[in-house]
Amino acid sequence: MKLIDLNRHGGIGANAHFIQLGSFNILIDAGLHPKHLGRDALPDYAQMGGIELDLIVLTHCHLDHLGSLPLIASAHPRAKVITSIPNLTLAPRMLRNSVNVMKRQREEHGIVEYPLFLHRDIALLSRQFFAQRFQRSEKHRKDSDEIEIILHPAGHVVGAAAVEFIYKKRRIVFSGDVLFDAQRTLPGAQLPKGPIDTLILETTRGATERSPDTTRESELNRMIDAIAKILARGGSCLIPVFALGRMQEMLKILYEAQKSGRLPRCPFHAAGLGMDLCNYFDNIRSKSNLINFDIRLLQQLKVKPLELNLRPGRNLPKKGIYLLSSGMLVEHTPSYKTAASLLPFKENGLCFVGYCDPDTPGGKLLAGKDEDTFFFETLDYLAPRRASVEKFDLSGHANRDELADYAVQSEARSIVLTHGDPEARSWFSDELKKRLEKTHLLDPEPGVEYQV
Repeated sequence: MKLIDLNRHGGIGANAHFIQLGSFNILIDAGLHPKHLGRDALPDYAQMGGIELDLIVLTHCHLDHLGSLPLIASAHPRAKVITSIPNLTLAPRMLRNSVNVMKRQREEHGIVEYPLFLHRDIALLSRQFFAQRFQRSEKHRKDSDEIEIILHPAGHVVGAAAVEFIYKKRRIVFSGDVLFDAQRTLPGAQLPKGPIDTLILETTRGATERSPDTTRESELNRMIDAIAKILARGGSCLIPVFALGRMQEMLKILYEAQKSGRLPRCPFHAAGLGMDLCNYFDNIRSKSNLINFDIRLLQQLKVKPLELNLRPGRNLPKKGIYLLSSGMLVEHTPSYKTAASLLPFKENGLCFVGYCDPDTPGGKLLAGKDEDTFFFETLDYLAPRRASVEKFDLSGHANRDELADYAVQSEARSIVLTHGDPEARSWFSDELKKRLEKTHLLDPEPGVEYQV
């Protein structure tokens, strides 16, 4: 199998892998790098060498896997875009939001090539979609050649899939982004069992050691206790969340906590793309058993929109819970603006529930816990740091030990490390060398062709 990692900057970013199996040219994911702008954020598609793609597989709808799909699909109009059924509606919605963000960035940064695609390109992309049910085999033919593809539930977020290719009795598995723990809204991953010939394995949390006493459930309990304390001292609690998946799970967690009496009834505000996605989640639930989310809980929580007249340094008059995107306090988002109002007041609190890139405002706020101030750059506001700031390990990615255990049971002859920063990949490389002495391990350089 020929394999090229097209993520030109390495690490976690514009996820895209090109593989060649027999006569089949296949692309797995087509992301945009969240930390780069313009065409520098794209995968390096030129490394495919001008070939014609036969199949494109979309593992899930986070933009680091989805964001450049309209571009590459339009360049290969005869390629099927294989994905799970929930992604048929989620992908266009996420991409439409991306167009709007790029239009704003064009004005802010003078990026003349933005937007990289338009709404009409998203409509055309939808014609190339090939929906596939989980754990059901589909065979694709090219002349006399044949390949079999199976999508397996990957946990992570609704619609997320691990991808199994079966070619001439050889099994190749792309893990995608994986979460083995069940979420309140979604069952955990059900990845294919070994023996596997080649495993392409995500390594996101390789640099993060989790205490044996720490579980997802214990972190949920710790978070609910922290929110209760903030409310009890008369403060407001901001919970920054990713729009796709995390907002919907947190809504259900908070609803259950109020229903059980662990959290008091209080004003509840939510805003951002995630609120619109609640309608999509409810629609997916009504048509399948793939997710456990009922939009009627918004009525039970009495969720209200965020007030628009936020001012940095002016405390919010309505005390309560604020569940807002983005999860990393990215500039211009509701969570960023609300944080600038809450941070200067000691009765308030911020509860982070997912990964925060160190270079984002959220990552910087978490890293600067010993500092007295925090600068909200786009608001030109230096805020006194008086509110409590805590992080809870509710990642959408499996912890490193779980993934290493999966790799061992897979009995893979070759393992390719992907989707991780250098330190994370290094841990997996060292760990798997100790536990799988006969397995060939590869940490690919971006843009380099490998025979695996």
